[in-house]
Amino acid sequence: MAAVLLVPEWLSGRSSIPPVAVDGIDAEPTTDGRLLGHFPYSEASSDLLVPVEAGIELHRDAALALNAMRRSAAADGVDLRLLSGYRSHDLQKSIFFDVKSERNQSAAERAKVSAPPGYSEHSTGYAVDLGDGEDPATNLSQSFENTRAFRWLQDNAAVYHFTLSFPVINPQGVSYEPWHWRFEGSSEALRAFEPARRLAVGQ
Repeated sequence: MAAVLLVPEWLSGRSSIPPVAVDGIDAEPTTDGRLLGHFPYSEASSDLLVPVEAGIELHRDAALALNAMRRSAAADGVDLRLLSGYRSHDLQKSIFFDVKSERNQSAAERAKVSAPPGYSEHSTGYAVDLGDGEDPATNLSQSFENTRAFRWLQDNAAVYHFTLSFPVINPQGVSYEPWHWRFEGSSEALRAFEPARRLAVGQ
């Protein structure tokens, strides 16, 4: 009788990198590699990051596409603003735990709106948070969906290989984030987000 080798789902393509436990979070990663809904992501190598605006870096492939997309939006009279790009695991740790403490949230509550360290798409350098320069009050708010910038993104972002990461109903159970988009225009980016894409289409 042939031996049957049981392989963790993350090794069979469900997750791009091995999941890790996070100090301060009691929950364990699920069999598909997710922690509180989020897939694990590696940090982008520093030699692949380029400055896009003061204090904001992106993977060079995402930066090229974003710059082209913003030029096209501007030609249509839309002021797309870059609010956030690459985040190190250390920065994500601070964002997750410091705000969690300030808001007296549980880890599960916090994970609805912010990924635990090691599990943020921003760590890849491919994810961006976008705003509307004509309506900054909607920055990082679900009301961003009512802006001209969001409507323009819905109609045009796919041309530049950007996709909305967390739509209204998403299988990861993350809160709706109309401002959060990820670049999928290279083989490396597609590999990074393959587990999330497969989950979204139910495979």
